[in-house]
Amino acid sequence: MKSIKRDGVSKPEILAPAGSRASFLSAIAAGADAVYCGLKQFSARMAAPNFTFEELAALTRLAHARGIKVYVAFNTLVKPGELDQAEVFLHRLHHEVNPDALIVQDLSLIALAQKMGLKKELHLSTLANVSFPQALTLAKQSLSADRVVLPRELNIDEIRMMAEACPEGLGLEVFVHGALCYGVSGRCYWSSYFGGKSGLRGRCVQPCRRRYRGAGGDERFFSCQDLSLDVLVKVLLTIPQIRTWKIEGRKKGPHYVYYTVTAYKMLRDEGRDPKKKRAALGLLDMALGRVSTHYGFLPQRPQNPVDVSTQTGSGLLLGHVRGSIHQPYLVPREALLKGDALRIGYEDDAWHVVKRMKQFVPARGRFNLKAFSRDRRIKGAPVFLVDREEDHLREMMLQLEKELVIGEPMSRHTKRASKSLERTRPSTYKKRSPVDMWVDRNSFSQNPSGETGLWLSSESLGACQKNLVKKKWWWLPPVLWPGQAKKLHELVDMAGRLGARRFVLNMPWQSVLFNRARRVILWAGPFCNIANGLAIGSLERLGFSGAIVSPELGQKDFLVLPGQSKLPLGIVISANWPLCIARTLSEQFKTGMPFTSPKGETSWVAKYGDDFWLFPNWKVDIRRKRELLAKAGYTLFVHLSEPVPKTIKIKQRPGLWNWKLELK
Repeated sequence: MKSIKRDGVSKPEILAPAGSRASFLSAIAAGADAVYCGLKQFSARMAAPNFTFEELAALTRLAHARGIKVYVAFNTLVKPGELDQAEVFLHRLHHEVNPDALIVQDLSLIALAQKMGLKKELHLSTLANVSFPQALTLAKQSLSADRVVLPRELNIDEIRMMAEACPEGLGLEVFVHGALCYGVSGRCYWSSYFGGKSGLRGRCVQPCRRRYRGAGGDERFFSCQDLSLDVLVKVLLTIPQIRTWKIEGRKKGPHYVYYTVTAYKMLRDEGRDPKKKRAALGLLDMALGRVSTHYGFLPQRPQNPVDVSTQTGSGLLLGHVRGSIHQPYLVPREALLKGDALRIGYEDDAWHVVKRMKQFVPARGRFNLKAFSRDRRIKGAPVFLVDREEDHLREMMLQLEKELVIGEPMSRHTKRASKSLERTRPSTYKKRSPVDMWVDRNSFSQNPSGETGLWLSSESLGACQKNLVKKKWWWLPPVLWPGQAKKLHELVDMAGRLGARRFVLNMPWQSVLFNRARRVILWAGPFCNIANGLAIGSLERLGFSGAIVSPELGQKDFLVLPGQSKLPLGIVISANWPLCIARTLSEQFKTGMPFTSPKGETSWVAKYGDDFWLFPNWKVDIRRKRELLAKAGYTLFVHLSEPVPKTIKIKQRPGLWNWKLELK
């Protein structure tokens, strides 16, 4: 997909979020070049209202009539039993909605789309974690991707490195505005680990936004400010491979969408005009997002997005509740309009309340809050403006609403799942006796009999006796930034020269780092988030010999998966598994320090390379299910160990993760 033309010059498109009909219409009203949205299933923002097929089809026709593209986010982890439903969804999307592109993270959806002959662009979601330059060629040549959505953590130098490596026909998409996740996309299991609601399934409950007790007190140590590149986006105009400026916010209202789209259009098209630039910044200030940061975009002036001295509640902070419990009131910093939505308290406060204004209140005026809430805890609480209904925007949306023609469901055209995909055919690989693999950070740990693995680093490779290098399984990291790829490539090559032949890759894209002439054995690691047979089939075509499945799955999915697989499968049965991996850490924190959740769950932070790993003080432990899993067809049982700080005491807990809960 080519960049759009403005005044004869190719410029990136402005991609607007839409999680509801109102936000979609707002994006059209603002003149977005494209809109991305999701259905009520298979979307990485399941907390947003999202759309039915009929509603999305009507909105897509309305957008297309104005030359606006529509991208549908189909970007969740697909479980073994969902492949038939996913195929039907893809068929209906193609024939009923007719979007311009699909945004995906799961390899199975790429395989499904290709087998169905779906003539739509495929965009690899940021959840797919395509984060280093060499991976781009694989994404284009082997997966036929048309676009890659880059991680939010990249700085401008790293973005340029990705652009320089971008093969012909592949475009890049860069986030310019919106919420920041604390964990690296595709590498956060926090919500899933604490209750089965997975971020990879679009159901994250945002545990990083909560207060935690640590050495610095009781603070929001992991709650990030919003990303806003604002005037810095002019730098992106010099990189032709960047086809899209993406605005995050599918859970946001129409006001936010209209203001951010309008602002970035001005910065793109009229950024040289000082008046227009100031006007755009004013719109972003009133877009009702969180306090903003440039994050690490400028490597010479990085900003830590976690600042406990700054509030990180969504919306514009208006002030704090004053007065007594019986007569609470607010003196707002901004004028309040009729229809404005106010939230008293943070989103994670169980008692917080959101209500609409029924009257106008001038800035610095006094507004009685007694009718809003009688809860004693509101005293001193922050008050946020979270949505606004301006007359001019409402009028534009009403006009667009009149043009919507929502048809009847087209169930008679619904396609049944194809039997030709052979998703449940018997495994074709040669069965072997199950073995255990014990994986450590260093080579000095004593493990029971079985296979042994080491995380690949210059230290672990240097400390391993030469005659043992060939006997080890070498594990590659689950996060790889552009500047690290060359060093890892050199380590892989060095390990190969020393005789290493068996590797576990924690990104499918890491397969490009290997010289196949050495006849290496590559397994996909658990951080590849593999959860269904079609995804495993894609790994086979990429040259993998086996796969360690996603540890997020539940009992039913674990037991079904071997029957779908063309490759030998492994499973993590005991592990110090991370809550998430992040690229930043609050300045109040030190590695090894314990921190405690509101429910008394203790965790700690470890640093490996440039990244921070957050670990809970209890292990994943499904060792008692080993016999059942072996009967199901698993042949490799993985045990992951981590050095535990002296300040941390590991608790004895069941550690079943989602075994009983089932992955939501």
